[in-house]
Amino acid sequence: MESSAGPQKKPGKPQPPAAKKVEHVMELFGDVRVDNYYWLRDDSRSNPEVLSYLEQENAYTDSIMSGTKEFQATLFEEIRGRIKEDDVSAPQRKGSYYYYKRTLEGKEYVHYCRRLLPDSQADRPASVNDTMPTGDDDPPEHVILDVNVKAQNHGYYSIGAFKVSPNHKMVAYAEDTKGNEIYTIYVIDAENGALIGKPIVAATYYVEWAGDGALLYVTRDEIHRPDRAWLHKLGTEQSSDSCLYHEKDETFSLDLHASESRKFLFVASESKNTRFNFYLDVSKPENGLKVLTPRVDGIDTSVSHRGNHFFIKRRTDKFFNSEIVACPLDNVSETTLLVPHRESVKIQYMQLFNNHLVVYERDGGLRKVIVYPLPDVGEPLRRLQDGQIVDFVDPVYSVDPSPSEFSSSILRFSYGSLKTPSSVYDYDMKTGDSVLKKIEPVFGGFDALKYVTERKWANASDGTQIPISIVYRKDLVKLDGTDPLLLYGYGSYGICKDPSFKASRLSLLDRGFIYAIAHIRGGGEMGRKWYENGKFLKKKNTFTDFIASAEYLIENKYCSKERLCINGGSAGGLLIGAVLNMRPDLFKAAVAGVPFVDVLTTMLDPTIPLTTSEWEEWGDPRKEEFYFYMKSYSPVDNVKSQHYPHILITTGLHDTRVMYSEPAKYVAKLRDLKTDDNMLLFKCEFGAGHSSKSGRFEKLQEEAFTYAFIFKALDMIPV
Repeated sequence: MESSAGPQKKPGKPQPPAAKKVEHVMELFGDVRVDNYYWLRDDSRSNPEVLSYLEQENAYTDSIMSGTKEFQATLFEEIRGRIKEDDVSAPQRKGSYYYYKRTLEGKEYVHYCRRLLPDSQADRPASVNDTMPTGDDDPPEHVILDVNVKAQNHGYYSIGAFKVSPNHKMVAYAEDTKGNEIYTIYVIDAENGALIGKPIVAATYYVEWAGDGALLYVTRDEIHRPDRAWLHKLGTEQSSDSCLYHEKDETFSLDLHASESRKFLFVASESKNTRFNFYLDVSKPENGLKVLTPRVDGIDTSVSHRGNHFFIKRRTDKFFNSEIVACPLDNVSETTLLVPHRESVKIQYMQLFNNHLVVYERDGGLRKVIVYPLPDVGEPLRRLQDGQIVDFVDPVYSVDPSPSEFSSSILRFSYGSLKTPSSVYDYDMKTGDSVLKKIEPVFGGFDALKYVTERKWANASDGTQIPISIVYRKDLVKLDGTDPLLLYGYGSYGICKDPSFKASRLSLLDRGFIYAIAHIRGGGEMGRKWYENGKFLKKKNTFTDFIASAEYLIENKYCSKERLCINGGSAGGLLIGAVLNMRPDLFKAAVAGVPFVDVLTTMLDPTIPLTTSEWEEWGDPRKEEFYFYMKSYSPVDNVKSQHYPHILITTGLHDTRVMYSEPAKYVAKLRDLKTDDNMLLFKCEFGAGHSSKSGRFEKLQEEAFTYAFIFKALDMIPV
């Protein structure tokens, strides 16, 4: 059955596309669902009718936003004007070189560069006070790879991995030219850029050097699941590569990383609840993979190496916030407890050095960094005591590990907050001295002292306290309920959305906006239980926590319903779709990027990329209990005849994580059922995937567009 539907035409006003209806009936457990827009799914992305509809949606969006072009241009130039276009990342010392990235004025992409260490540094251990000399008499800069050159014939271009060989003579890098996350791996001579051998095709970005003569890499199956680990010897055909491991369980996926010592490679197979590991001795790659931590349902392990021990971060149902143990290389079942489990503190990462163990923890929603000295290699390991805590100044902040030299005593980390630009520090683990190596330059008169950051707590419907991170400019915000506010949320996969700096956000804050992050359940900010209480049959806590956070901000005069905008992407787009159905009256405008909105239909289809591995996150709707629970919140299934706020939806045609058809169907159904005249805009990037466009200025243009939509929705665009 086919029919046409859509809003009645109004003279002089651009009319949105009206997607045709083609009845598609789905039945399970006696429940019948009708999806009139199922036809919009085209896995080949070549159906002329589907592409035409997407083009019509883009044209309609352009038409509605045409009056904001000048304001978008102002925002873009303003955002771009804060960036130091010709800049250099904090150089990282590796062996006899400093490695770094350089950006050039007007260029979309980076240069990967290096310089030899000067003689004055080459003969002594690294120090926090070391700097990379750049004078005429110092070693010259060498550009290993100019990504601008590689990208010039592609609408999309992304480097997913850039790995230097142990002898520093070669580089392996992985490129994606569509946005579909299918990579080609090239090996080049680090000095002259000459291609070495034939590229490895249809791979992931997981690639590591197994000595100087071989690579370990991972490929995907037909549903885009990383499932095979391969050993490739340089100079041989890919067809002759040996498969070291094939993960046949469709709920598990592989990843790959190297130990900080560079002596072992680790292949891990993981589901959302279980993770086990194999190791490869880099000095003997021909011996293949050996089991390090066995596969046991519900046990999650991450591993590394130092000296004659493997180090293991281990999470179980009992030790849900993880513990750290060590085992001898020759007896992986004999473990020694180093850092115990604590019910209120989550161990998130560990970072190993020759003489230190660094543990990144979460306590009260904030990350802490603890440095433990280790006994000399060969000495017995025992429970670690008296770790040194690295102090931070902001009330809410983010801190992340950065690559550091394993043989040194210098810890490198990246620090920032909602008002502190991203800052790279070197920290001497012996003396406690820290030196700022690089702070993100912010032009345009930025002064951090003008801004206030806060941590507040909202009361959820079940009494749980939900942390909210807030930033605003103190000389512009009145805190009387009249200020505009943008509230961001995610709340899935145990991912932590820490409060970090974003220069483009100043275009909101400097116009009187308040910006807030709701650290809702389903994320990992408050520990493992925080995540578990926002998944499976408790997923609705994610949505009600966000609503409670919005209500808190309104009740405490940070904003009003008429000034409250919300934003989320991917699984955060599911959040936005769910709360819009639940409480459309609470928000003035919403932005959902690459939103996962067709939850039930997608999770019922194991042929869609990532579905099988997601059953441990959302539940398996082939089971009746999960089916009806997921149906009760899936945004597409719960669109109804009611007023909705202004909405902007974005997607990428080549997205393999959330297929473009999900937001397309969602928008079509909203157009058919919503009872208001508010904006509903859909923007599909034809040359992008899940991460949108690839160029740095292209991304800024997208942000300017999104901000312009928010300002238009609030009637704040200057005349």
